[in-house]
Amino acid sequence: MYKNIIAISLTGVLLTACKSAQELRQDVTAGESPSTFTLGKVQSSIHEGMSQEQVLSSLGSPNIVTNDDHGVETWVYDKVSTEGARAASGGGGTLILFGSSSKASAYEATQKTLTVMIKFDPRKHVQSIKYHQSKF
Repeated sequence: MYKNIIAISLTGVLLTACKSAQELRQDVTAGESPSTFTLGKVQSSIHEGMSQEQVLSSLGSPNIVTNDDHGVETWVYDKVSTEGARAASGGGGTLILFGSSSKASAYEATQKTLTVMIKFDPRKHVQSIKYHQSKF
């Protein structure tokens, strides 16, 4: 009788520590942190008529700068980020008592791209803003 009580108690303790892969995936995605260069920041801080200095102070240096024959300067901001997180859970008793153990793990990886193109007029003020965002 004591063996049954011990076996049931150990089984209960071991099973409470186990998580499924789905639960671990939810734990992984719950801790996402926002990037400092986001589409929301671009939309709220950059507008037509701003000077290049104002754009620089808001977004920093562009990745690419081009000029066309008509004096139109274009700045391209191209940001790519990969976020990943891993979580693991293991459970099981001694091999002698239960004969096996179980483990679950989850890895979540997300890649995000944000491309922003800002065209300036010959006076060096924002003429137009275009952007593209993707997440996969």
